[in-house]
Amino acid sequence: MVKLASWNVNSIKARLPILRDWLESFAPDVVMLQELKCQTEAFPLLEVESLGYHAAVVGQKTYNGVAILSKAPIEDVIERLPGEPEDAQSRYVEGTTFGLRVGAIYLPNGNPVASEKFSYKLDWMAHLRDHAAALLGTEQPLVLGGDYNVIPEPEDCHDPKAWEGDALYRPETRAAFRRLLNLGYVDAFRALHNEPHAYTFWDYQRGAWQNDLGIRIDHLLLSPQAADRLTASGIDREPRGREKASDHTPIWCEVEQ
Repeated sequence: MVKLASWNVNSIKARLPILRDWLESFAPDVVMLQELKCQTEAFPLLEVESLGYHAAVVGQKTYNGVAILSKAPIEDVIERLPGEPEDAQSRYVEGTTFGLRVGAIYLPNGNPVASEKFSYKLDWMAHLRDHAAALLGTEQPLVLGGDYNVIPEPEDCHDPKAWEGDALYRPETRAAFRRLLNLGYVDAFRALHNEPHAYTFWDYQRGAWQNDLGIRIDHLLLSPQAADRLTASGIDREPRGREKASDHTPIWCEVEQ
Protein backbone atom coordinates (compact mmCIF):
# COMPACT_ATOMS: atom_id res chain seq x y z
CA MET A 1 0.00 0.00 0.00
CA VAL A 2 1.21 3.50 -0.85
CA LYS A 3 -0.14 6.45 1.13
CA LEU A 4 -0.07 9.71 -0.83
CA ALA A 5 -0.93 13.19 0.41
CA SER A 6 -1.02 16.77 -0.78
CA TRP A 7 -0.68 19.89 1.33
CA ASN A 8 -0.38 23.59 0.64
CA VAL A 9 1.89 24.52 3.54
CA ASN A 10 1.74 28.29 2.92
CA SER A 11 5.48 28.83 3.61
CA ILE A 12 7.75 25.88 4.31
CA LYS A 13 9.84 28.00 6.67
CA ALA A 14 6.89 29.07 8.80
CA ARG A 15 5.34 25.59 8.83
CA LEU A 16 8.43 23.38 9.16
CA PRO A 17 7.81 22.29 12.80
CA ILE A 18 4.22 21.33 11.96
CA LEU A 19 5.32 19.59 8.77
CA ARG A 20 7.97 17.58 10.62
CA ASP A 21 5.47 16.47 13.27
CA TRP A 22 2.92 15.53 10.64
CA LEU A 23 5.40 13.55 8.53
CA GLU A 24 6.38 11.56 11.62
CA SER A 25 2.83 10.96 12.89
CA PHE A 26 0.87 10.56 9.63
CA ALA A 27 3.80 8.88 7.84
CA PRO A 28 2.80 9.34 4.21
CA ASP A 29 4.92 7.57 1.60
CA VAL A 30 4.58 10.40 -0.93
CA VAL A 31 3.72 14.05 -0.28
CA MET A 32 3.01 16.84 -2.76
CA LEU A 33 3.66 20.27 -1.25
CA GLN A 34 2.60 23.68 -2.55
CA GLU A 35 3.35 27.32 -1.74
CA LEU A 36 6.84 26.68 -0.41
CA LYS A 37 7.58 30.42 -0.68
CA CYS A 38 11.32 29.81 -0.83
CA GLN A 39 13.99 29.37 -3.47
CA THR A 40 15.01 25.81 -4.30
CA GLU A 41 18.35 26.10 -2.50
CA ALA A 42 16.61 27.36 0.66
CA PHE A 43 14.34 24.31 0.93
CA PRO A 44 15.01 22.45 4.23
CA LEU A 45 16.38 19.38 2.48
CA LEU A 46 18.46 18.07 5.41
CA GLU A 47 15.45 18.13 7.74
CA VAL A 48 13.33 16.27 5.20
CA GLU A 49 16.05 13.73 4.45
CA SER A 50 16.52 13.08 8.17
CA LEU A 51 12.92 11.83 8.22
CA GLY A 52 13.65 9.38 5.40
CA TYR A 53 12.36 11.34 2.41
CA HIS A 54 13.82 12.09 -1.00
CA ALA A 55 12.77 15.44 -2.50
CA ALA A 56 12.19 17.01 -5.90
CA VAL A 57 11.85 20.75 -5.38
CA VAL A 58 11.01 23.69 -7.64
CA GLY A 59 11.21 26.84 -5.57
CA GLN A 60 10.72 30.55 -6.06
CA LYS A 61 11.57 33.46 -3.80
CA THR A 62 8.59 34.67 -1.71
CA TYR A 63 5.87 33.09 -3.89
CA ASN A 64 4.61 29.74 -5.20
CA GLY A 65 6.98 26.74 -5.15
CA VAL A 66 6.17 23.02 -5.24
CA ALA A 67 7.83 19.80 -4.13
CA ILE A 68 7.43 16.05 -4.10
CA LEU A 69 8.67 14.17 -1.04
CA SER A 70 8.92 10.40 -1.20
CA LYS A 71 10.30 7.57 0.89
CA ALA A 72 11.47 6.02 -2.40
CA PRO A 73 13.75 7.64 -5.00
CA ILE A 74 12.09 10.09 -7.40
CA GLU A 75 13.07 9.55 -11.02
CA ASP A 76 12.55 11.25 -14.41
CA VAL A 77 11.73 14.60 -12.83
CA ILE A 78 10.34 17.48 -14.88
CA GLU A 79 10.24 20.94 -13.31
CA ARG A 80 7.58 22.81 -15.25
CA LEU A 81 4.25 22.11 -16.89
CA PRO A 82 4.86 21.10 -20.51
CA GLY A 83 3.37 23.59 -22.93
CA GLU A 84 3.18 26.39 -20.39
CA PRO A 85 5.18 29.30 -21.84
CA GLU A 86 5.56 31.17 -18.56
CA ASP A 87 8.64 29.97 -16.66
CA ALA A 88 8.64 32.59 -13.91
CA GLN A 89 6.08 30.93 -11.64
CA SER A 90 7.11 27.67 -9.98
CA ARG A 91 3.85 25.76 -10.03
CA TYR A 92 4.56 22.20 -11.21
CA VAL A 93 6.92 19.32 -10.58
CA GLU A 94 6.49 15.71 -11.71
CA GLY A 95 8.36 12.47 -11.17
CA THR A 96 8.08 8.71 -10.84
CA THR A 97 8.18 7.02 -7.44
CA PHE A 98 6.74 3.77 -6.03
CA GLY A 99 5.83 2.89 -9.63
CA LEU A 100 3.50 5.90 -9.83
CA ARG A 101 3.85 9.00 -11.99
CA VAL A 102 3.15 11.86 -9.58
CA GLY A 103 2.59 15.55 -10.30
CA ALA A 104 2.52 18.30 -7.66
CA ILE A 105 0.36 21.22 -8.78
CA TYR A 106 -0.16 24.77 -7.54
CA LEU A 107 -2.76 26.09 -9.93
CA PRO A 108 -3.11 29.89 -10.26
CA ASN A 109 -5.70 31.59 -8.06
CA GLY A 110 -7.06 33.76 -10.86
CA ASN A 111 -8.38 36.71 -8.86
CA PRO A 112 -9.37 39.37 -9.61
CA VAL A 113 -11.51 37.96 -12.40
CA ALA A 114 -11.48 41.23 -14.35
CA SER A 115 -7.68 41.04 -14.73
CA GLU A 116 -5.18 39.07 -16.77
CA LYS A 117 -4.79 36.77 -13.77
CA PHE A 118 -8.05 35.01 -14.62
CA SER A 119 -7.12 34.41 -18.24
CA TYR A 120 -3.73 33.15 -17.04
CA LYS A 121 -5.52 30.67 -14.77
CA LEU A 122 -7.72 29.37 -17.59
CA ASP A 123 -4.76 29.13 -19.98
CA TRP A 124 -2.78 27.22 -17.34
CA MET A 125 -5.69 24.82 -16.86
CA ALA A 126 -5.84 24.24 -20.62
CA HIS A 127 -2.13 23.37 -20.67
CA LEU A 128 -2.66 21.07 -17.67
CA ARG A 129 -5.49 19.28 -19.48
CA ASP A 130 -3.33 18.78 -22.57
CA HIS A 131 -0.50 17.34 -20.48
CA ALA A 132 -2.86 15.21 -18.40
CA ALA A 133 -4.26 13.77 -21.62
CA ALA A 134 -0.77 12.98 -22.87
CA LEU A 135 0.08 11.28 -19.58
CA LEU A 136 -2.95 9.02 -19.91
CA GLY A 137 -1.49 7.79 -23.18
CA THR A 138 1.41 6.26 -21.26
CA GLU A 139 -1.03 3.97 -19.40
CA GLN A 140 0.97 4.51 -16.21
CA PRO A 141 -0.81 4.82 -12.87
CA LEU A 142 -0.92 8.60 -12.33
CA VAL A 143 -1.64 10.87 -9.38
CA LEU A 144 -1.95 14.61 -10.04
CA GLY A 145 -2.29 16.26 -6.64
CA GLY A 146 -2.24 19.74 -5.28
CA ASP A 147 -3.93 23.03 -4.66
CA TYR A 148 -6.12 23.39 -7.75
CA ASN A 149 -7.80 26.59 -6.55
CA VAL A 150 -11.07 25.13 -7.84
CA ILE A 151 -14.31 24.60 -5.89
CA PRO A 152 -15.81 21.84 -8.06
CA GLU A 153 -19.42 21.77 -6.82
CA PRO A 154 -21.77 23.68 -4.46
CA GLU A 155 -21.36 21.00 -1.79
CA ASP A 156 -17.63 21.78 -1.71
CA CYS A 157 -18.29 25.23 -0.28
CA HIS A 158 -19.86 26.57 2.91
CA ASP A 159 -21.74 29.32 1.04
CA PRO A 160 -21.85 28.93 -2.77
CA LYS A 161 -23.66 32.22 -3.30
CA ALA A 162 -20.88 34.14 -1.55
CA TRP A 163 -18.32 32.62 -3.95
CA GLU A 164 -20.24 33.10 -7.21
CA GLY A 165 -18.01 35.84 -8.60
CA ASP A 166 -14.74 34.40 -7.35
CA ALA A 167 -12.23 32.87 -9.75
CA LEU A 168 -12.22 29.65 -7.70
CA TYR A 169 -15.94 29.08 -8.39
CA ARG A 170 -16.58 30.83 -11.68
CA PRO A 171 -18.39 28.69 -14.28
CA GLU A 172 -15.36 28.87 -16.58
CA THR A 173 -13.10 27.50 -13.83
CA ARG A 174 -15.43 24.68 -12.90
CA ALA A 175 -15.94 23.77 -16.57
CA ALA A 176 -12.17 23.60 -17.09
CA PHE A 177 -11.88 21.28 -14.08
CA ARG A 178 -14.66 19.06 -15.45
CA ARG A 179 -12.82 18.84 -18.77
CA LEU A 180 -9.85 17.51 -16.84
CA LEU A 181 -11.98 14.91 -15.04
CA ASN A 182 -13.73 13.98 -18.27
CA LEU A 183 -10.43 12.74 -19.67
CA GLY A 184 -10.88 9.81 -17.28
CA TYR A 185 -9.37 11.09 -14.04
CA VAL A 186 -11.02 10.28 -10.71
CA ASP A 187 -11.30 12.63 -7.74
CA ALA A 188 -9.91 10.35 -5.01
CA PHE A 189 -11.91 12.00 -2.24
CA ARG A 190 -15.25 12.02 -4.04
CA ALA A 191 -14.74 8.44 -5.26
CA LEU A 192 -15.18 7.26 -1.67
CA HIS A 193 -17.03 10.14 0.04
CA ASN A 194 -20.31 11.83 -0.85
CA GLU A 195 -20.77 13.94 2.26
CA PRO A 196 -21.07 17.71 1.76
CA HIS A 197 -19.07 20.32 3.64
CA ALA A 198 -15.77 18.45 3.62
CA TYR A 199 -13.17 21.18 3.29
CA THR A 200 -9.42 21.59 2.79
CA PHE A 201 -9.11 25.37 3.22
CA TRP A 202 -10.32 27.84 5.82
CA ASP A 203 -9.46 31.53 5.61
CA TYR A 204 -7.59 33.11 8.51
CA GLN A 205 -10.27 35.81 8.77
CA ARG A 206 -13.77 35.96 10.26
CA GLY A 207 -13.46 32.83 12.40
CA ALA A 208 -13.61 30.62 9.33
CA TRP A 209 -11.81 27.68 10.96
CA GLN A 210 -13.67 27.96 14.26
CA ASN A 211 -17.04 28.03 12.46
CA ASP A 212 -16.10 25.51 9.75
CA LEU A 213 -16.60 28.03 6.94
CA GLY A 214 -14.38 26.29 4.44
CA ILE A 215 -13.98 25.24 0.81
CA ARG A 216 -12.56 22.12 -0.87
CA ILE A 217 -9.92 23.28 -3.36
CA ASP A 218 -7.14 20.69 -2.85
CA HIS A 219 -7.56 17.53 -4.90
CA LEU A 220 -5.91 14.23 -5.76
CA LEU A 221 -6.82 13.17 -9.30
CA LEU A 222 -6.09 9.56 -10.25
CA SER A 223 -5.80 7.96 -13.66
CA PRO A 224 -7.96 4.86 -14.23
CA GLN A 225 -4.93 2.65 -13.54
CA ALA A 226 -4.40 4.32 -10.15
CA ALA A 227 -8.12 4.61 -9.35
CA ASP A 228 -8.50 0.85 -9.77
CA ARG A 229 -6.06 0.49 -6.86
CA LEU A 230 -7.68 3.13 -4.61
CA THR A 231 -8.53 1.72 -1.17
CA ALA A 232 -8.98 4.80 1.04
CA SER A 233 -9.04 8.60 0.93
CA GLY A 234 -9.72 11.47 3.27
CA ILE A 235 -8.95 14.91 4.63
CA ASP A 236 -6.69 15.23 7.66
CA ARG A 237 -8.04 18.24 9.56
CA GLU A 238 -5.66 17.92 12.51
CA PRO A 239 -2.83 20.17 11.22
CA ARG A 240 -5.23 23.06 10.52
CA GLY A 241 -6.15 23.25 14.20
CA ARG A 242 -2.58 23.81 15.33
CA GLU A 243 -1.08 27.12 16.36
CA LYS A 244 0.49 28.98 13.40
CA ALA A 245 -1.11 26.51 10.99
CA SER A 246 -1.37 26.79 7.23
CA ASP A 247 -4.80 27.86 6.01
CA HIS A 248 -4.93 24.53 4.09
CA THR A 249 -4.93 21.02 5.54
CA PRO A 250 -3.65 17.78 3.94
CA ILE A 251 -5.70 15.52 1.69
CA TRP A 252 -4.66 11.90 1.24
CA CYS A 253 -5.38 8.60 -0.41
CA GLU A 254 -4.05 5.05 -0.35
CA VAL A 255 -3.47 2.88 -3.42
CA GLU A 256 -2.33 -0.71 -3.68
CA GLN A 257 1.10 -1.29 -5.20
